[in-house]
Amino acid sequence: MSVNADLLKILMACNGKQSLKFLLYLNGVTYPITCVSVNNTSIPVNEPTTRGGVYFSDKFAYKMRGVIEDLSVVPLLTKKMLGPNTEFGDLKITTHIESDGIRRNLEIFTNLTNSVQTPNSIELSMIIVKLEST
Repeated sequence: MSVNADLLKILMACNGKQSLKFLLYLNGVTYPITCVSVNNTSIPVNEPTTRGGVYFSDKFAYKMRGVIEDLSVVPLLTKKMLGPNTEFGDLKITTHIESDGIRRNLEIFTNLTNSVQTPNSIELSMIIVKLEST
């Protein structure tokens, strides 16, 4: 896992001050993500472990939640979710932040852990596995 904790703190601070624009890239299509939150929370394991022989879980993780209002994304998410699917893949999300007068493009790679669909939107719960500044 290559999550830069300092960069994540800047991302969380910027997102707390203003509503950043996030985009999900999936199968060549971009989907705007709204109502985004990023936080550091505990995971229900006693020690770092490989869960189900499929992915690694530490005791704490940076989690991200967001809402997509375009339901055409739903069938594309099926193979991306952790759990019984052992062929899951990362979701790529981008945003822009400004820190110390410098504008940075961020690429956030996540694993989808849960989704809740309503008639108008889908809420995604994700774990951040990689964060890059480009």
